[in-house]
Amino acid sequence: MPFMCLQTFGGPEMAVFRDEEARERGFEHAKRILIPREGTPGDRKKALEALQDLVDELGPVVDSYPSWHPLVAQPDGPISFRTPHARYGYEGLDHTIFFAHGFVTCPYPHAVKKVISSVEAIKVPDVATLTADCIDSPLYSTATTTIVVRCNWKQPLDPGKLVPKRLAIGLMLDTEIPHWHHADVAETWETMRGHFLGEPHGARSSFFVSQETAMAMKRIWISLIESGVFGPVYH
Repeated sequence: MPFMCLQTFGGPEMAVFRDEEARERGFEHAKRILIPREGTPGDRKKALEALQDLVDELGPVVDSYPSWHPLVAQPDGPISFRTPHARYGYEGLDHTIFFAHGFVTCPYPHAVKKVISSVEAIKVPDVATLTADCIDSPLYSTATTTIVVRCNWKQPLDPGKLVPKRLAIGLMLDTEIPHWHHADVAETWETMRGHFLGEPHGARSSFFVSQETAMAMKRIWISLIESGVFGPVYH
C-alpha cells in the first residue's frame, strides 16, 4: 500500500461539504476542550475571545491534516499519521486543538520547554516554517500554558485561507511518490480522498483546498495509480 493511516479523527465522510456547519461544529468542539470550567466569567470570556482570534488567524478547527501538510508531512516510511504526533518529533503536546494552519496545545508547566524545542527541531518542506509561541490566555485551565504552533507559509494563501493549487499538488507529490518503494498495492481516489483533502471534507473540497485543486489532485492520483508505480490497484 502507498500508506497506512493509523490515526484519523472526525465522523463519516461528508458527501456534501457544508462549510458553515463544519465550521460551527469544529468551533463548538474547541470550546468544549479549551474554555476552562474553573475561573471567573471574565476568564472564560477572555478564553473565548482568544479562541476566536486563533480561528481568525489560523483558519477553522479541523480534525486532521492532509498527508502533505507541513505540520505532518514526513515521507520517510509506510506509516502515516495525519495529526501532529511524536513520530514527527512533537513532544509534550497536551489538550490540543487543530486549525487549518496551526494548532494550540496546553501542556502543564514541566512540558512547555519540551514542546517549544521539539517544534523548533522539526524539519518541514521549504515552502513553510513552523514556530511555537506562548500566549497569555487561560485556555483549557489556569494551571496550563497555552502554546500556539503556526505553519507559516512562505507564499500567500488563496482566499479563504486555502492552499494554492501549485503548492498543494507539489507537496502531495513530494509526500506520496516516495511510497512506491514499499508499496504493494495502489489505493483508489475514493479511499485516499480524506488522506489528501484533510478532515472534514466533502466530495470535492475541504478547509485546505478548493474544488479546482481537489479535482486536479484526483486526476493526478488516478494517473499515478493507473501507471502501476504503486502496484496493482486495490479494489
